[in-house]
Amino acid sequence: MKFEELGLAETLLRAVREEGYSTPTKIQIAAIPVILEGRDVLGCAQTGTGKTAAFALPTLQRLSRSPAKNGGRRKIRTLVLAPTRELVIQIGDSFHAYGRFTGLRRTVVYGGVGQNPQVRALQAGVDVLVATPGRLLDLMQQGFIDLSHVEILILDEGDRMLDMGFIHDLRRIVAKVPAQRQTLLFSATIPSTIRQLADQWLTKPIDIQVNSVTPTVDKIRQSVVFVDQVNKIRMLTHWLQNTDWTRTLVFTRTKHRADKVASLLKKAGIEADAFHADKSQSARQRTLARFKSPAPAVLVATDIAARGLDIDMVSHVINFDLPVDAENYVHRIGRTGRAGADGVALSFCDVSEREVLQAIQRLTKRALAVEAPPKGLPAATVAAPQPAAKSKTGSAPRSFSHAGKPKWQGKHRRTAYAGK
Repeated sequence: MKFEELGLAETLLRAVREEGYSTPTKIQIAAIPVILEGRDVLGCAQTGTGKTAAFALPTLQRLSRSPAKNGGRRKIRTLVLAPTRELVIQIGDSFHAYGRFTGLRRTVVYGGVGQNPQVRALQAGVDVLVATPGRLLDLMQQGFIDLSHVEILILDEGDRMLDMGFIHDLRRIVAKVPAQRQTLLFSATIPSTIRQLADQWLTKPIDIQVNSVTPTVDKIRQSVVFVDQVNKIRMLTHWLQNTDWTRTLVFTRTKHRADKVASLLKKAGIEADAFHADKSQSARQRTLARFKSPAPAVLVATDIAARGLDIDMVSHVINFDLPVDAENYVHRIGRTGRAGADGVALSFCDVSEREVLQAIQRLTKRALAVEAPPKGLPAATVAAPQPAAKSKTGSAPRSFSHAGKPKWQGKHRRTAYAGK
């Protein structure tokens, strides 16, 4: 199927072509026609599936084809809520890119930065507002935001907003939006709490589910190396110095640990940046820009980077610490292997993380291939439990030494960024 078959206007098709899109994804094929009809949608889709375009394109078309009911200055007709600043920025950029030929205006509001530029943009009038719940409520209480003209309400990453404790904020916001509206709720998972909210906020919604855990995981080459906690940084340093990589994302369990790992990598001569919620918004944006550049530094992050960040060409994901929640493992490794590209995910596991590893393998229905630690680095003090001899993809346990792969030894180097 082509985008031309989805009923989109030429102004949007032109923008899609300029973005380099050729074939719509499954979520776009399923959602766009339904949203164009004005139906409510409960969508189960992870980031990396084309979800933002699935709701942004039909929303822009509906706004373009139905004149505003109010005269004078533009009023907010579409409200998009998302859990993090980075996701809000990315969604706002998408609305700008897809709507460049529509004449519609959009702006974003989020915390961590001064509110004055955001207030000025709101006072100039906008059609689409993309916001985090906290800053939105703050500006509403100050009288800068009126939601009484909202025609389309979109909640993205619904499960994550609940996990982050936004439920009370969401209820206060939704109460200020007209009852006669179109509501789109997207979530990577659909737990009972999301179903309950859908029953309250959506009217006869169309359920759309286009992905499950297993297909997302199966296209990524996954493995685990058993290593004591005290030796993990040596293992990571060795790996980065002896592997060809383009962009590598390293996940830690805490913010302090992310800072420490990034600092130790720098001392070893490896460019690395930490990324977590304690960093200022401007620092986080600079770090992301560097990570997206043709010469990226290693990004050492907490689970704030596991969902919602749209970063292409991540060659490797390293789980320095396994996540507490097995589902977060799927979100983490989903940063690689996007849009059909190859991806590699390597996990470091010490004795305290064995139960988490077992939970991950139960969730993904596959055994991670076990890699031996490189020569000269000690193995875990407790023997590693052996999963199945072969993984679902047929790969047997292998050596961690990457024999024959490195073109150099010692000094940190990396391959050139693909396409540059």
